[in-house]
Amino acid sequence: METKRFNQQEIKEAAKILRQGGLVAFPSETVYGLGANATLEDAVKQVFIVKGRPIDNPLIVHVENFEQVKQYVDVFHPLTETIVEKFWPGPLTLIFKIKSDALPRVVSAGLSTVSFRMPDHPLTLALIKEVGAPLVGPSANTSGRPSPTQSEHVYHDLNGKIAGILEGGSTTIGVESTVLDISDPTQPPMILRPGAVTKEALEAALKVPILVDQHLVEESQAPRSPGMKYKHYAPKTTVWMVHSEDWQAAFDWATSNHFKIGVLASPTLQERFSNQMTAIYPLTDETVTAAAKGLFAGLRALDEEQVDLIFAPVFSETGLGVAYMNRLKKAANQHFFKP
Repeated sequence: METKRFNQQEIKEAAKILRQGGLVAFPSETVYGLGANATLEDAVKQVFIVKGRPIDNPLIVHVENFEQVKQYVDVFHPLTETIVEKFWPGPLTLIFKIKSDALPRVVSAGLSTVSFRMPDHPLTLALIKEVGAPLVGPSANTSGRPSPTQSEHVYHDLNGKIAGILEGGSTTIGVESTVLDISDPTQPPMILRPGAVTKEALEAALKVPILVDQHLVEESQAPRSPGMKYKHYAPKTTVWMVHSEDWQAAFDWATSNHFKIGVLASPTLQERFSNQMTAIYPLTDETVTAAAKGLFAGLRALDEEQVDLIFAPVFSETGLGVAYMNRLKKAANQHFFKP
């Protein structure tokens, strides 16, 4: 199979493939998604096969607008209208209890709930409208690998396995959406996966406490959201997290052991330690926003440099730092450099 690159003028052609059960990757503000028509069971099953994704890991359904959600859901949390008005389109996924048999069970991994998101990308919204049906859209990569933030990342992992990629440039956020469970109208909203829409932002907008799920999913349990159970985001090269006060010790240790080090490096790190770095993925500034945007692309790029270790900066787990550290800890298998 030849994987075709579609541009903006070729959305109709990409939509036709999706209506017929094919797979087309699409851009969003978070990461690229692997699109399949959510109403076609065989197409959705192909997503799991192509990615090597566990069948008990539920998918997020991408919609053109909230009206499309109402085709599949009839009971809503009292805060739903406010949440949608303030955060859609955007990097927020909402979990609803779905009507019986409204979508193929493979979409929800057999759960009674389904996750929905309206992405903030004009090309993908146009694609969904042209298809005339919602699209499942897990990250368009091989399961476990760093998520794709550029079409080239998708092509690297899935060339020859999917029909096409809708080119939409680099993603602007770089980490997957926040997942908010509002499936029970009697319970407070709960974050199941952190993202760019933070707990603080939700509480400020909704004027209610937002819960955060902290429990670990057992092997026998089906996760309620993507990103809750399985190892994610990891390159082949070992990743270590480095606290700001430990950079000198980390580079001295690496140099004394003759290790080749790749670094997700801010301008300050580049200025201070460039002579001790074998490979550099430059971050645009010192902020967690820049680190989150560059995380997956940086892990992929440094993985190609044949280094012994990848060092990545630690940020405080507040605001966007919660989502950034959630992904980085999984990529690093929880390993911090310890002087």
